[in-house]
Amino acid sequence: MKRVMFVCKKNSARSQMAEGFAKELGAGKIEVTSSGLEASQVNPGAIATMNDVGIDISNQTSKALSEFNPEDFDGVISLCGCGVNLPSEWVIRDVFEDWQLDDPAEQPEIFPRVRDEVKARVIKLIETLNPS
Repeated sequence: MKRVMFVCKKNSARSQMAEGFAKELGAGKIEVTSSGLEASQVNPGAIATMNDVGIDISNQTSKALSEFNPEDFDGVISLCGCGVNLPSEWVIRDVFEDWQLDDPAEQPEIFPRVRDEVKARVIKLIETLNPS
């Protein structure tokens, strides 16, 4: 089973939503976690927005990328354009993508749009990693 790391600057919103969708939609297909260049807290707006679509991420925690070993992951997905700031050992995984999604923490009204963009990309990622 492929292991994927979702990374964002603070691991508070976009990467947390990606982790939630991937755990729900990729159960039995991929293993996932998320982290940030720095750890913070899961944004309450992310929790509420995911609850709106029936996914509870309230028990997820913000973690620092430095807590993980890049060799333990097949894929790394940056959600904020921070890929250029990642240590090289993270960007040379089998799969590396930089989705560069807008930050809903800066504009709370865009949480639903960003959530839906994250979901669509997570679905495509799962399909790519698990071709029929």
